[in-house]
Amino acid sequence: MPQFSPVDHVINLADNALRTLLGGYQVTARANPASEVEQLDLSESQRKHSAGLMRINHCGEVCAQALYQGQSMTAKLPEVRLKMEQAAEEENDHLDWCATRLNQLDSHTSLLNPLWYVGSLSMGAIAGLIGDKWSLGFVAETEYQVVRHLQSHLKELPPEDTKSRAIIEQMEQDELHHATVAIEAGGADLPYPIKQSMKAMAKVMTKSVYWV
Repeated sequence: MPQFSPVDHVINLADNALRTLLGGYQVTARANPASEVEQLDLSESQRKHSAGLMRINHCGEVCAQALYQGQSMTAKLPEVRLKMEQAAEEENDHLDWCATRLNQLDSHTSLLNPLWYVGSLSMGAIAGLIGDKWSLGFVAETEYQVVRHLQSHLKELPPEDTKSRAIIEQMEQDELHHATVAIEAGGADLPYPIKQSMKAMAKVMTKSVYWV
């Protein structure tokens, strides 16, 4: 594994932040799950509701990118750092899919993304400093909560929005896989108060990003 200097890490962090917030995602070779799905007509209210949900999902992926970046900076074991970087690469697919769908819905990504990126980066770095098992446990709990949000969005989506549904269903599978990998790598179960605090923060994010 190549050795990077502190300057290299700063450059990589800045590059990732710019790509995450401005586009130019470094995606994998996977195809967009909605690419072969037929586009059905949506009413104006349905379009706006779908856009609000997909904006939340996009912002959630912005937070995930920042979280993984923060943890990879402070992870103590090289193999843990590698798992964080691999998961971040797959999350880039989600960013791209959500941004593409928002464009198709004649909408935009959240204007609050930079704020949530900075907050998540800080939380990830702190989790990494506390210890790898807690860092991995934080990843697992984050992914489990994301899965529950995605499942609720599948219930809320207009039946006609088959493209958004295809994207969310694939995201759900990926996030559950990331949580499983984190647990198998030694992630610890987080204390109940921390889980509740994470839920409260997620509520603030979803309520604000849906509109802005």
